[in-house]
Amino acid sequence: QVHLVESGGGLVQAGGSLRLSCAASGGTFRFYVMGWFRQAPGKEREIVAAINQSGGSTYYIDSVKGRFTISRDNARRTVYLQMNSLRPEETAVYYCAADRLWLQLSPNAYDYWGQGTQVTVSS
Repeated sequence: QVHLVESGGGLVQAGGSLRLSCAASGGTFRFYVMGWFRQAPGKEREIVAAINQSGGSTYYIDSVKGRFTISRDNARRTVYLQMNSLRPEETAVYYCAADRLWLQLSPNAYDYWGQGTQVTVSS
């Protein structure tokens, strides 16, 4: 059983930056692919970025490429999402999730989820 806790959300102006963190406990963190998802009101949950077990492979949706960076520190059992040049339409609850397989894009494939952290981007 893996327990995930996100932090780092908040209110930021358009063009600003935030760094999200997701700390894991339980299980063996380095065995898991980690993903960041987001869900805006009235919309489906979508993947934003993912990183494989070693950190050597990453995935981003097209709209965040060049602005967001996913990384992980296996010693600290933490995954990060650095978000730059944020846009108002990226206001959402951001979740981290863990899965054994690379590369799963559907949220249904992920086994463990955090509680989410709110990101609000004002225009």
